[in-house]
Amino acid sequence: MAIPLRTEEEIVKLREACKLAADVLVMIEPYVKAGVTTGELDRICHEYMVNEQKVIPACLNYHGFPKATCISINEVVCHGIPSSDKVLKNGDIVNIDVTVIKDGYFGDNSKMYVVGETNIRSQKLVDAAQEALYVGLRTVKPGIRLNEIGKAVQKYTESQGFSVVREYCGHGIGTEFHCDPQVLHYYADDGGVILKPGMVFTIEPMINAGKKEVRVMGDGWTVKTKDRSHSAQYEHQIVVTEIGCEVMTIRDEEIQEGRIQRLMVNI
Repeated sequence: MAIPLRTEEEIVKLREACKLAADVLVMIEPYVKAGVTTGELDRICHEYMVNEQKVIPACLNYHGFPKATCISINEVVCHGIPSSDKVLKNGDIVNIDVTVIKDGYFGDNSKMYVVGETNIRSQKLVDAAQEALYVGLRTVKPGIRLNEIGKAVQKYTESQGFSVVREYCGHGIGTEFHCDPQVLHYYADDGGVILKPGMVFTIEPMINAGKKEVRVMGDGWTVKTKDRSHSAQYEHQIVVTEIGCEVMTIRDEEIQEGRIQRLMVNI
């Protein structure tokens, strides 16, 4: 497994791409409300990325994916295709996943939005998905095995009464959308990978309110829970540092919450 170690010059460019990707998630939040279609949300994001940020939406036409963003509602785990037929309603939980390309470098992140107020179980799921990501971030430091991340995320998630999706994982990223390492969100063999400063990857646990099993729909993209339970996911892109990690896609709202920092000191 050849895992790239990014140079400081590369990390500077990745920071810029990640800041832009994070800004899209902040920009779109006021538009996520009952009555809007996911197609309209995608259009707003697309125009903002292309016209305002001057970046390339990485998802658009990636292996044939037809839209600029992935928007996944309720029982959709990931890769939801935005559509003019999908109208948000009060109580929906929604994941918007945005990846941009700036000067050849990728920035990738996602977050959950709650439309109005949802039920207690779904709100707990959303909150747990965010904390599962943070648990993973607090685990990262040089010298540990890669699978310590998945071990910590799985332990936390199952302690909350939820399950971790197995089929999809975090990934290396840089001048390519996906590369080594694969970052599992459950405890499994990692091939002996040891984290080193300069490794750049995403952590993006998908957790289900019910069982962990999923199914891919007929469009070849949309992934849903088999038992139709709700699913939630948050994602950040990070670089391993000498003392922990740098969360390159962090948003101001998260810093104000005080649960994570841009520079995570985990040693």
